[in-house]
Amino acid sequence: MVDENKLLTEVTFLGTGTSQGIPVIGCNCPVCRSSDEKDKRLRASLLIRIKGMNFVIDAGPDFRQQMLRENIGTLQAILITHEHVDHILGLDDIRSFNWIQKHPTDVYAEERVQKAIRRTFNYVFSEKKYPGIPRINLQTIDENKFFVNDVAFLPVRCFHHELPVLGFRVNDITYITDANMIPGKELKKIKGTRILIINALRKEKHISHFSLDEAIDIIQTVKPERAYLIHTSHSMGKHEDIQRILPENIFMAYDGLTISINKAD
Repeated sequence: MVDENKLLTEVTFLGTGTSQGIPVIGCNCPVCRSSDEKDKRLRASLLIRIKGMNFVIDAGPDFRQQMLRENIGTLQAILITHEHVDHILGLDDIRSFNWIQKHPTDVYAEERVQKAIRRTFNYVFSEKKYPGIPRINLQTIDENKFFVNDVAFLPVRCFHHELPVLGFRVNDITYITDANMIPGKELKKIKGTRILIINALRKEKHISHFSLDEAIDIIQTVKPERAYLIHTSHSMGKHEDIQRILPENIFMAYDGLTISINKAD
């Protein structure tokens, strides 16, 4: 019998790279030429397993490869942080889940993001539908808590330069990608989170992403038990070199890494 007060939340890092991934096409830098599997990064995405259900945050161009690698056969829903193509372009590949589960896939996104999805995948939403196209059931969210079945997700408003994006908190885990600013009232939403996953693009300051130092500052403000850095570019340096200089509770995430946390240990 499962103790509802100790339900396990498990997350797998499907991808921890930037819009270009690592290795970057045509690049011969030491990171892109590294033989360390932890330096090979697909586009950023997260798998959440809770109550026997699979949820994915963002479905970029590597979505198919990521689902195959993790042997995912069912999918409850996809949550979208924002409309950039490295976060939505894999939505065409939900067709397999449509076939297996015999129903459309719920995709949770803000109204602005839904417009971009409709524009990018116009053939999915056309009046005359071509046989075999993906079946997407768009669900509108904003900055308020929402539920998928009985699993609660709390959106966290962030900014990707001037573009509003969403992070998500589920139970004691918070995921924030593609951001360089979190308003104070939104930081309050994630206070007390035990696992913070946050983007850190590189060591130098960037116009639309947290730098390494900026990400560490956010982590030290939130004070989670553990933090994991994602959306890392090749200019950050090799995984093992960066891990060596991080505080003891901050880790460089890597593709395929799985972590778990109970509601109450």
